[in-house]
Amino acid sequence: MIPRYSRPEMVSIWEPATKFRIWYEIEAHACDAMADLGVIPRENADAVWKAKDVEFDVARIDEIEAVTKHDVIAFLTHLAEHVGSEEARFVHQGMTSSDVLDTCFNVQLVRASDILIKDLEGLLAALKRRAYEHKDTVRIGRSHGIHAEPTTMGLTFARFYAEMDRNLSRMRDARAEIATGAISGAVGTFANIDPGVEEHVCDKLGLVPEPISTQVIPRDRHAAFFATLGVIASSIENIAIEIRHMQRTEVLEGAEFFSMGQKGSSAMPHKKNPVLTENLTGLARMVRSAVIPAMENVALWHERDISHSSVERMIGPDATITLDFALARLTGVIDKMLVFPENMLENMNKFPGLVMSQRVLLALTQAGVSREDAYSYVQRNALKVWEHRTDFKQELLNDPDVTKALTPAQIEEKFDLGYHTKHVDTIFARVFGQ
Repeated sequence: MIPRYSRPEMVSIWEPATKFRIWYEIEAHACDAMADLGVIPRENADAVWKAKDVEFDVARIDEIEAVTKHDVIAFLTHLAEHVGSEEARFVHQGMTSSDVLDTCFNVQLVRASDILIKDLEGLLAALKRRAYEHKDTVRIGRSHGIHAEPTTMGLTFARFYAEMDRNLSRMRDARAEIATGAISGAVGTFANIDPGVEEHVCDKLGLVPEPISTQVIPRDRHAAFFATLGVIASSIENIAIEIRHMQRTEVLEGAEFFSMGQKGSSAMPHKKNPVLTENLTGLARMVRSAVIPAMENVALWHERDISHSSVERMIGPDATITLDFALARLTGVIDKMLVFPENMLENMNKFPGLVMSQRVLLALTQAGVSREDAYSYVQRNALKVWEHRTDFKQELLNDPDVTKALTPAQIEEKFDLGYHTKHVDTIFARVFGQ
């Protein structure tokens, strides 16, 4: 991923030096296990650990691979340069390349998961804080982009909190599912290596043994992992779209923080554009683009092929680095987001009283008017407000069919905003458990 959308901690997981360090640990721990089983001499296993402080030369490994056309062999050759040819002759005993590659990839995905989990926890904290801050800040709810009924800004933040809390659970589940390793040899039968080696290596790396592998770890695990990243990305976009709508000039109920010296447009100095949330919408598309290739990687020929390999070399780093950046950016947006309660009330009253139409409809039916007639009475008065910007309550008071069923006091009561916010505390208790 390009540096513009990358953060150092996540990037470091995918650097070649990190990958080769993990490869080394897999091989060294495997040698230890084989020595314990009496398969190889203990002194040879101990000799491999002479390289524990070595910074492997990525350029040298690339140089060897240019000849061997095989990355694992190139690494093993370079390892022998540090350990000694005789001492290293039992390294990779009974193993196959995928034992190293797949186990390493899952270690990297587990480490990436830990960062993403931490990111989600930070975002949840920001959403919770803003939800309580604006628990009672009334704004109009919209369906189809049209005014519906009153809600609160706190409920909007709480809704996003609940969605991201589900994503946190999904991410934890995805981490658990991907945290497997395989040191099972060619076609996964353990013919040339004891299953105890796999158990030892996995234990040392914080993984669990894959119950049954072929020559690779089954890719349905990876498909589920990247699908989870895609869902989280879609939730990021869901929040970003709401903020982008709120920042529109004719809405302006909320906005991204605009810092001192920031410029909105090269041509129009007055502009304050929602560039961060627009960026998040684009980044979400990129994370989701990894999902279909990950799904297609599930179907491999027989015990293995490498059609998945090139895909994973790209989507592993790109999807995790991008999502890490996007979560951090969204947390910053939420943390500093500007909210304009006065504009919320002004927008809600743009068509005076119109958003209380359902309360009047229900009151009429409860007063004995058929639902069909009640709907007709309310709608004809509502349409006057749409067309002429008159006051909905006054139109109702002037309608003899309505006043025949409802007294002026009963009509007046239907325009109490508090009616729509009376269960906010109940919803908050459900979301936040308080």
